[in-house]
Amino acid sequence: MIEAPRYAMHEYPIAIRPTDIDALGHVNNAVYLEWVQKAVLSHWHAFADADAIAAFRWVAVRHEITYRKPAFLDDGLVASVLLERVRRESAYYETVIRRGGECVAEARSRWCCIEADTKRPARLPDTVIAGFPLACTAGAPGQSRS
Repeated sequence: MIEAPRYAMHEYPIAIRPTDIDALGHVNNAVYLEWVQKAVLSHWHAFADADAIAAFRWVAVRHEITYRKPAFLDDGLVASVLLERVRRESAYYETVIRRGGECVAEARSRWCCIEADTKRPARLPDTVIAGFPLACTAGAPGQSRS
């Protein structure tokens, strides 16, 4: 059995705006979805080449968000984005939003790759997928041995 590649984590800093705060004094839950979308697209723009960025777009198919702790206006948040796998025209992501070492929210999402010109689903070429950086191998600095 061939083991799926483990892709490297991508970090996306989040700036909380006053308009993100709801009547309860914390970030409105709907705002997290916006952050997840921006973080995943930041991953795409950070690692895909210019030709791929011009040729393909991403459409969210599914998001599942688990809210762990409230976030507030002055919090410094970072979204850690992990590409879990690419299968045909779909990419599966996990995004964890943290305040320091504390998990504020976790999201799993599925995205559909579409051709920019036709707006039809498209398989992401293997050459583009190969451009996403892989995580360190087991035993390398920062990796635990399982």
